[in-house]
Amino acid sequence: MQFYTSVQISSTLAHRLEAMPKVEIHVHLEGATDAETIYEMAKRNQVELPVASLDEWKKFYKFRDFNHFIQVYVTASKCIQTPDDYVLMVERFIKHQSEQNIRYSEAFVSVSLHSKKLTDDELLAALSAGMSAGEAKYNSRVNFIADISREYPDTQSKVLEFALKGQEKGIIIGLGLGGIELGNPAQNFAETYKEAKRQGLRVVAHAGEADGAQSIRGAIESLHAERIGHGIRCLEDAELLEELHHSQIPLEVSPQSNYCLGSVPRHQQHPIRQMIDAGLYCTLNSDDPAMFSTSLYNEYVTLAAQGFSWEELWQLNLNTLEASFLSETEKAKYRDQWQEFLLCTHPLKT
Repeated sequence: MQFYTSVQISSTLAHRLEAMPKVEIHVHLEGATDAETIYEMAKRNQVELPVASLDEWKKFYKFRDFNHFIQVYVTASKCIQTPDDYVLMVERFIKHQSEQNIRYSEAFVSVSLHSKKLTDDELLAALSAGMSAGEAKYNSRVNFIADISREYPDTQSKVLEFALKGQEKGIIIGLGLGGIELGNPAQNFAETYKEAKRQGLRVVAHAGEADGAQSIRGAIESLHAERIGHGIRCLEDAELLEELHHSQIPLEVSPQSNYCLGSVPRHQQHPIRQMIDAGLYCTLNSDDPAMFSTSLYNEYVTLAAQGFSWEELWQLNLNTLEASFLSETEKAKYRDQWQEFLLCTHPLKT
């Protein structure tokens, strides 16, 4: 176990981390929606909550462990009912991303939890309307990844069908696998992933967060995942570590999520330090920022306080851009913006 002493970061570094243009590729639309907005929807849609007031709901939102987090996530998702709810949620998401200078996001939508509320066409139209409204108002854009919840394997065909319809409309770019990792191995979703890849969807999977290194191996070998969500348990398997070093499969790391859910003890240095030192391809993300009281900016500050240099943090930002599913033409435009930002800043004094 590696401990760390938190360091005071300079105001110059903090300002630079706030101002730098960013990309995020592991963030959940539902988990990025604040407690107040979900409470508004619950009241408007007459959804019964396990609490009697907004203050109690905010307290309930503060999870106790991973199982409680899933309970909060599922409960919040039930409150989102109408097309207008989805439009509002997407527009507010883009606004929040823009406020952090996040120029582009790839966000998960937990389709397993929403598919019975609206038809595919209704939900896709709502997501599209929110995207158009948000992108018109704010300097940020988003593409969506349709997420299968592992604990609902019977929904996987439905989620794939939704993803393919969304792909045709330019709304959905990929298929993901989230939810309860333990007891729901990747192998259960292999055929669905095979078809998704055949149809041109990009494929990613959460693995190696609540379950061990074998879960990561399953996501790679059974699903041929192009990116791994979290992946921090790879450090438990030296052979897997070497394979990830060789393959350079991007790992979508979210430190505050790991701390909040107890995957990493609060007093322990986050394993992303060891992962980077081992030559793994790491990116930095916020996962469920509203539920974990974080932001992508705060994730960078978290690592800065653990001794990461500006150069290392900037490289994580570059990694995230390159690991995105943007076309090479689109990436080139962002690279130009990133370079312009660097040219307009002065070197940090160390």
